[in-house]
Amino acid sequence: MKELTLAQIAEACGGTLIGGNEAKEYTVTGVEIDSRRVKTGDLFVAIPGEKVDGHKFIPDVLKKGAYALSQQSLDVDGAYILVEDTVTAMKRLARFYRSTLDVKVVGITGSVGKTSTKEMIASVLDTKFRVHKTQGNFNNGIGLPLTIFQIEKEHQVAVLEMGISEFGEMHELADMAQPDIMVITNIGLCHLENLKTRDGILKAKTESFAHLKPDGVVILNGDDDKLSTVEQVAGRKPVFYGIKGRNLCETSVCADAVTEHGLEGMTAEFHTPQGDMEVFIPIPGEHNVYNALAATCVAEQLGLSMDEIKCGIAAASTISGRTNLIHTKGMTVIDDCYNANPVSMKASLDVLSKAGGRKIAVLGDMGELGEDEKQLHYEVGTYAGTLPIDLLFCVGTLSGKLAEGAKKQNPALTVKHYATREEMTEELLATVKEGDTVLVKASHFMEFPKVVAALTEA
Repeated sequence: MKELTLAQIAEACGGTLIGGNEAKEYTVTGVEIDSRRVKTGDLFVAIPGEKVDGHKFIPDVLKKGAYALSQQSLDVDGAYILVEDTVTAMKRLARFYRSTLDVKVVGITGSVGKTSTKEMIASVLDTKFRVHKTQGNFNNGIGLPLTIFQIEKEHQVAVLEMGISEFGEMHELADMAQPDIMVITNIGLCHLENLKTRDGILKAKTESFAHLKPDGVVILNGDDDKLSTVEQVAGRKPVFYGIKGRNLCETSVCADAVTEHGLEGMTAEFHTPQGDMEVFIPIPGEHNVYNALAATCVAEQLGLSMDEIKCGIAAASTISGRTNLIHTKGMTVIDDCYNANPVSMKASLDVLSKAGGRKIAVLGDMGELGEDEKQLHYEVGTYAGTLPIDLLFCVGTLSGKLAEGAKKQNPALTVKHYATREEMTEELLATVKEGDTVLVKASHFMEFPKVVAALTEA
């Protein structure tokens, strides 16, 4: 983080600096919400949580030579800033800090594929720039400001993931990020409990457009039936990407001649304003063609050459929980269990279907799907029944409908349903053998990383 004085921070977040006149020139070199990570010179943001109130740790962090952002008046030795609400103040500070940076910001949102697209874009941009990107799942109203505070003076581009579940949230996130480029991957079936319909999701995601830089660029998946209806943003036509022959609107960058190489990845021909190029995408699944196309669009906006783009795509890799291939005990485990929705579940099943050997799908409940949740699970099961999968293990109440759909679609498919993850894991471990490929996927609350750990532990 670039240094800021406590006086600058107090003004930016609308707070009152407590600690005397000399405290105005004290400098802050980092922002933390976890007191255990606080270092000398950091600003600790005390957040009242459901279980623990961060204010109780303020005396300890002040002893470390740090400062605090507090919504409580304190009797302490040290400097702190008093505000009405610490989370709101942190967001205001993040917006101010972003405004001080000479950095291009690429914002990424969408129902599915935000993280994998973020990783692909960062991999491509790394070939030319010093890039900062969102780590882990720091993409919400608390995680995004912390990510922004980690942007250093030497960074040239920041790739920021933005995740929402309600109307209005994107306004807050994009107001902090102030993107130069905004990428939307798709409009799917996530967070229907709050956003109700895909049109509601489109409305919520496109709130980001109101906070683009004056010369900002919007990059959209032109094969998405909702995104393809966006004709102009602030008087400018969006940049669209898609697979040739499928796009519902005129695309700026498209792919064809997609050739799959099992779990080793794909090759494809990309057609861009710079020219045509054959690319190798080292991650399986057609959705990764779209991720690479989005990265190509961003890279062209920032002046990368075709060779730089090709090298960046070829160097892309996955992270834990997102189509991460783990080779263990003679098996391949597809760790895709960070989260799940109907679109991503079907995409992961497609990846599994390309594997050699025996193919086993381990699927759990998907959350936040609204009143149609049972039907959506049933439809995923029906889709699984159309694929060359050998075994289907389902866990959870809703996944009973998934199992029902699969069995009705393909009576020959071996389908097993369990009430608990523990019960399923015990039988799964007794079933798997060398040569198997096992897909593990469910929404985060199902705690399926524990299934991956059971399969891979020595």
